[in-house]
Amino acid sequence: MKEFDLYPPMCQWLETYLKDKYKNDEVIVVDAHSERLDRVLRRYGIVHDVATGIDIQIDVLGIVRNAKGFKLFFIEAKITSLTLRDLGQLWAYCKLIDPEEAFLMTSADLGTLNKILNVYKREDLLDFGDGKRIKKMKVAVWSITKNAPEASTMIPKI
Repeated sequence: MKEFDLYPPMCQWLETYLKDKYKNDEVIVVDAHSERLDRVLRRYGIVHDVATGIDIQIDVLGIVRNAKGFKLFFIEAKITSLTLRDLGQLWAYCKLIDPEEAFLMTSADLGTLNKILNVYKREDLLDFGDGKRIKKMKVAVWSITKNAPEASTMIPKI
């Protein structure tokens, strides 16, 4: 299995998740792994100054928009055991762009993040946001058979 094999089912899952949560808004979900974030957003008429000219490539991008504006949702996909480096990559994207929600999901296992998050209970490492409202990245194992995150592995629980 290659990492890009995870993108289509993750797109489907995110689209269902967002349509359930934002029933009256437009929901767009795209496999954006091969293109810079600013270019993908521009294709949908969205200009996000912070993303412009910065080499950020999100594996799966969700956009929810209505008359008031838009919200972004990120999924970073991995097929290997998760590491602090994987978390750091998504954290940097979240600190720069401040999406509404961000997910780090792997088809393998939580790897070293298991000890950090479940043993040492360092969920503070998942924090991001503009300072007014703290949000948390979500980490989970992706079930290939269910085409969804394993709820029992989700940190923090959603």
